[in-house]
Amino acid sequence: MAKLHFNYSTMNAGKSTLLLQAAHNYRERGMEVHLLTAALDHRAGEGRIGSRIGLGQPADMFAPDDDLFTRLSDRLDRGPLACIFVDEAQFLTEAQVWQLARVVDDLNVPVMAYGLRVDFRGRLFPGSAALLALADTLREIRTICHCGRKATMVIRQDAAGNVVTDGAQVQIGGNETYVSLCRKHWRDAMGDDRPA
Repeated sequence: MAKLHFNYSTMNAGKSTLLLQAAHNYRERGMEVHLLTAALDHRAGEGRIGSRIGLGQPADMFAPDDDLFTRLSDRLDRGPLACIFVDEAQFLTEAQVWQLARVVDDLNVPVMAYGLRVDFRGRLFPGSAALLALADTLREIRTICHCGRKATMVIRQDAAGNVVTDGAQVQIGGNETYVSLCRKHWRDAMGDDRPA
C-alpha cells in the first residue's frame, strides 16, 4: 500500500543526498521514479536536485499554481512509477500536499517528500505544516549544532554574517546564508530572552 512520507530537518542535514540515494536504489533495481523540485530554487541549476556533496539529478519543477495530481496522473499514463520524490517540499502549497495525498490514495504511488520543517523565525512553512498533518510517516533527518546537540532550528545571516530576525519567509541560500542550531543557541542568536 502506497504512503505519503515526509522527511524533514534543518538546513545542511543531507535531505537531498538521501533523496538522490533512494531514487538511485529504485533505478538500480529497474524501477522508474519521478523527481520534482521547487521552480524557485536554482542553486543546483534549473530543474535539478543537487546535494552539497556533489550528487545531482535532473528533475521536473513545480510552481505554486501547478496541479500536481493532474501532472502526475498524466505522467502515469505514459508508464508506471515505483515512487515519486519531492525535494524542497516546504515550498509546496497546502493544496499541492493534498494533491500528493490523492496520488498516494487514488493512484497507489508512494510519495517521498523532503524539506525543511521551520523557517529562520521558527515558523512552519505552509507545505511542511500540511505534510506534518497529512503524511502517513514522518522522519526527522538529524544534524547537529556547533555545541553538539541536535539542531532543530536555523538562523539566516546577511552578507556580513549578522543574524537576520525579520524578512520574507523564503530566501534561497545555502551555507553562506543559513546556519543550523539547537533551540537554545537559536534563541541566543535571535535575541529571544523570554522565559520558557
